[in-house]
Amino acid sequence: MEDNDALIKVEGLVIEYGSRNERFRAVDELSFEVNKGECVGFIGANGAGKSSTIKAIMGFHFPTTGSIRVFGEEAGSARSRREIGYLPEVALYYPFMKARELLELYGGLHGVSREELRKRIPGLLDRVGLGGRGESLLKQFSKGMQQRLGIAQALISEPELLVFDELNSGLDPIGRHDLRSVLLELKEKGRTIFFSSHELSEVEQVCDRVIILHKGRLIRNVTVEELVQPLNRFEIRFRSEGELPSSVREASPVAEGDHQKVTLNDVGSYSAVLKGLTDSGSEILETKTLQFSLEQFFIQLVNEANGNPS
Repeated sequence: MEDNDALIKVEGLVIEYGSRNERFRAVDELSFEVNKGECVGFIGANGAGKSSTIKAIMGFHFPTTGSIRVFGEEAGSARSRREIGYLPEVALYYPFMKARELLELYGGLHGVSREELRKRIPGLLDRVGLGGRGESLLKQFSKGMQQRLGIAQALISEPELLVFDELNSGLDPIGRHDLRSVLLELKEKGRTIFFSSHELSEVEQVCDRVIILHKGRLIRNVTVEELVQPLNRFEIRFRSEGELPSSVREASPVAEGDHQKVTLNDVGSYSAVLKGLTDSGSEILETKTLQFSLEQFFIQLVNEANGNPS
């Protein structure tokens, strides 16, 4: 596989459940790629098809139609699984195992030697906020501690590709902060990361690109910069007696009583319109910045996908 090839390549993926007479389509003609060194967020509401897609990438589900290739091979192959660190949506561990024993088990399955595991495990537990808990039984771990341990088992073999399903599940704000630091460190080392999450702020802070699903279908596949750009808008309210300059007319002003309003999506247009109004002698009544959260924008996208634009 060449360096510029996609580590994950999904083409026309369809996943259906149910009997022959009553089928439910969880994933509907989905196509995307995750390239080497990228950190890609996979987001959508509950039931959007995220977990089904991730399980298919891991080889746990077989596509109804379409294809998935990981490291250039069919999903679920021994090579692809060996090179992936995976955290499932619900991780269930033996309650009477110790944290150290669990990491030894997963590391051994990935072919890491016992000697190397003895070196790695203490530092890895420190890294995920479980320093000194290697000999603790898992039944003593809270849900958040188990999630931290799950992240550690995904990292134990130092894989090239990391796939996390609902990454922040059970983590408190401190846990999310610690995890963010781990992800940023992995990005700096050139690891490829693909994860689903309900924490949109986390996606915004660590991802290079975002893939958004709704009812099994792709509705956005954009860089974080492209996604966030429309979230900040600029509004100018003004009163003008004469003819408006072209920079203002192109912004499509809207009449509101005895004045007009323009809404702009970027600083360059805002500056040009403001200058045009000032040069033409218009009276500026108010200027303000409208800020929308990523959560609000996501809800708007879902509404649009449902045919209910806000």
